[in-house]
Amino acid sequence: MNRRAFLTSALAAALTAGCGFSTVRPPDARRAAGVDRSAVDPVVPTAPVVDGLVAFGSDLGRALADPMTNLVFSPASIGFAFGMVRAGARGATADQIDAAFRFPPTGPHAPLNTIAQAVVTPNGLAGRPGRPAVSVANGLFAQHGLPIAEAFLRTLAGDYGAGVADVDFSSPAAAEQINAWVRAQTAERIDKLFDKIAPDTLLVLANAIYLKADWQVPFDGESTTDATFTRADRSTVLVPTMRKFGESMSYASAPGWQAVELPYAGDELVMWVLVPTGHTPAVDLLAPPTLAAVRTGLVPTPVALTLPRWDFATDVKLVEQMRKLGVEVPFSSAADFSGITDGVFISAAMHRANITVNETGTEAAAVTGIGAAGSGPPEPQAEVRADHPFAFSIVHKPTGTPLFNGVVADPAAR
Repeated sequence: MNRRAFLTSALAAALTAGCGFSTVRPPDARRAAGVDRSAVDPVVPTAPVVDGLVAFGSDLGRALADPMTNLVFSPASIGFAFGMVRAGARGATADQIDAAFRFPPTGPHAPLNTIAQAVVTPNGLAGRPGRPAVSVANGLFAQHGLPIAEAFLRTLAGDYGAGVADVDFSSPAAAEQINAWVRAQTAERIDKLFDKIAPDTLLVLANAIYLKADWQVPFDGESTTDATFTRADRSTVLVPTMRKFGESMSYASAPGWQAVELPYAGDELVMWVLVPTGHTPAVDLLAPPTLAAVRTGLVPTPVALTLPRWDFATDVKLVEQMRKLGVEVPFSSAADFSGITDGVFISAAMHRANITVNETGTEAAAVTGIGAAGSGPPEPQAEVRADHPFAFSIVHKPTGTPLFNGVVADPAAR
């Protein structure tokens, strides 16, 4: 019988204001004895891992890019999932994962632990006014009785806050058990991860990221009107389009692109909207040099911004895409995951993402109104019209972690 493992990265992005959310871990039938989640070590450098996630996000974005198709994915979610599996990888299997994610020689586990604990909303604060809600959950599901290396269990518990839930993959109920965990972690934004799982599966590693956040300054709904969006093939579509006029925003530009930063309440999360001004494909604006130029080049500027609403999802079969990025051995019978258990390889890897953006954060949120009186806004010094394909990146500013990347190719499509 073939021995196989599934690596799964599940993600939901729900940008909204409102109530809290449920965080449910899979039941830990097995967990490293006496090992709690490691405290954040302030001397652990996170920049190399963050830089690797940015570079990986650019690589994957280009691999997935279709000029007529919307795109959303999470470099962070995929990085956490492959970080877990890297803990048990050896030899060429480990080398290829390291190369794809630019994981440092010292390993990714302590930095990923630090990043996760930095971006996650502390217990009790999620959903409070002015506080975004961010959760990161990791889980491993294993066939009943499958031996799991103790060292791997210790890394899983200490750096990823996870244990092992025993399931019976020969039963159709296994998929539903995992899907129920995914629904709980994503506040029902993602209904299911698997329709079915092959009965000879031995392991499923899963990561879920969930985010809810208000804009720091919401768009005025009365200013939203239908406007023309020009797609890559020069065809047009009429879409609800939000506007800000003359407000001071962080703005950057260079030959070929403009960018504005839209902060979320709480000041730690921002969306960068990156709009091509020439013939550069939108996905190319997610390249590390461009994102670095945005980060360092943003200056307060009165901006007239035109931005469509969008609401869409992306499903990615990661095996094919990772092979395009040079990761071959982990998906073959030559894989060495002996640091987890003997004789397994990754037979499937799935990533699902969705995102909704409107005036307050999401269409499901209660409308928030802010009224102010005073003098009129200053005359804009820059105009940013996202009325043709553009890119976006949702970034945790203190660490620089790219939580979500994407391209809006057709805001009328779902």
